Parts: sequence; C-alpha cells; structure tokens
Amino acid sequence: MRVVFAGTPEPAVTALEAIVASRHELVGVVTRPDAPAGRGRKLVASPVAQYAEELGGFEILKPVKPSDPEFLARLREIAPDCCPVVAYGGLLPQAALDIPQHGWINLHFSVLPAWRGAAPVQHSIIAGDDVAGASTFRIVKALDAGPVYGVLTEPIGPEDTSGDLLQRLAVSGSKLLVDTLDGIEAGVLEAREQPADGVTLAPKLTVEDAELDLNAPAQRVDRLVRGCNPAPGAWTTFRGERLKILAVRLTDDELKPGELQATKSSVKAGTGSKAIELVTVQPQGKKPMAAADWARGVRLTDADMLG
Repeated sequence: MRVVFAGTPEPAVTALEAIVASRHELVGVVTRPDAPAGRGRKLVASPVAQYAEELGGFEILKPVKPSDPEFLARLREIAPDCCPVVAYGGLLPQAALDIPQHGWINLHFSVLPAWRGAAPVQHSIIAGDDVAGASTFRIVKALDAGPVYGVLTEPIGPEDTSGDLLQRLAVSGSKLLVDTLDGIEAGVLEAREQPADGVTLAPKLTVEDAELDLNAPAQRVDRLVRGCNPAPGAWTTFRGERLKILAVRLTDDELKPGELQATKSSVKAGTGSKAIELVTVQPQGKKPMAAADWARGVRLTDADMLG
C-alpha cells in the first residue's frame, strides 16, 4: 500500500523505521511543526522529521493544524491508501480521516479500552498495573475509541520506568503496526469494536501531577517516580526549592513522612509506610546526580525535611 506516516516523538521513529523496511511504499510523513527547545529556545524539528529528512525521497508535511485546507488538499493529491499513526499529537478532523481508503491506523501504547489518551504508559505504571501493552485501531472522531485490529501485551517489571517500558513497546508495537498494515492490504484482518466496559483515561501528565505525596505509602511514591521518568519528572521540595526525584528503592526502614536519613553511601526518606532510598535526584537548575552526592553537597541537618 501507499502510506503516509504520522508521528512526532522518538518512540514513533521506531515504527517509521519498520514501515520503511516493510513492503509498503512510504509516500509522505506528517509531523508536528518545529518547536523551540533548549536554553536558546531555537526551533528544532521533531525526531520523526529529523529521521525523515535523513531518509529523503518523499514529502514531509508539518501543518499547524491537521484541519488546515492547504494540508488537506495536499494529502488528497498524495492519495495514500492508508495512514499509520504513532503519537502524532494533533487532532485529526473527519475531513482528514476520510481521505485514505483504509483510514488512519493508530498504534496506541495500551490494551484498549484501558488508558485512552496521551500518556497510557505513564498512567499504567502509576496505577500499579502488572501488564501494559499496545493496540492498533482505526481512528474515529472519539478519543482512542475506534475498532481494534491487533493487541500485544508486555509485563511491567518492578523497576520499569515509563521510558523503559515505552522503549520496549515501541519495538514490539512497530511489528504489530506493520503486521496490521499487511493484514489490511491482504483483506484478512477485521477490526473489532472496543467493549463499552473497562474504559480508563490517560491524560498528559502535568508538573502538578508529578508532585510527590510523602504521606502516601512507599509503593505509591515509587510508582509515581517511575511513571514520571523521564518526563515530567517526579518532584518534592527541599529548603523551599523544587527537587526532582528520578529514581528510588523500597526499603524496610521506618522514618516519618519527609524525614531524611543520610550516610556516606545512601539517603533515605520517610513516606506514609516504609522509607524509600533516594537513588538519583536533580536539584533545581542542576543536572541529575547521585542522591548521596547531593546530600554531602547540601550538608543535611536533623531539621531538614522533604516536602
């Protein structure tokens, strides 16, 4: 099939690579416009755009909105048979959905109807799920509600961050996406409507969502830290400034919520149940560092608390 791929962040590049290596003909790429990044706030192309530019040989479209008449007209001219999508980040209007004969096929990183939305992997870890997954489905106007073509599952390990899990799902999901395109082309794959029960939502995590509640049980604190790594980064406060907590370990020690205990090689903090060991932290305006190094630098006192 002639396909136009739509995607933006790094995990989408893995799927684009798989499509390039498949028997399908890539005739275009749709991605979000260049965005300011870094301290200089210079405009930077998305990871998908950068990879597509390196490949060359086809058009790269960066509409401000997928409803832009110029974009829709150009997509009709390209006339793709199907549009595979991975984390594009733009709301597709019905006028765009109607253009390819076989629709827009989304690779979503959850077992639908669970965790519809922008951050399924993060919410899956934070909620304490044992299993995550990926689904391919035909996009309809309602959020992640279209009929499903294929599903895979992936166990969530006790130390998995959202970055770890998403990296694995990006690889296995890219094969699922290509297999779905193959099945659609061959006419042997039929999409099934999602069940009405079991719908959960996974909106994008904000910085406010990532604030740690140290009165919560240690397991819940650990899950929020892992679910918010690498972004937006779980955090608390120390001496009135924000301190990101990037990695922790569960312990059997007892400390009051927010209480700190440091040795030469470790730093522990109390929660609503057992203490956690702080492994990696990031003080405001600085790079990530080992928690023990941070503690030596700030010279902890008995009066210091987190939160």
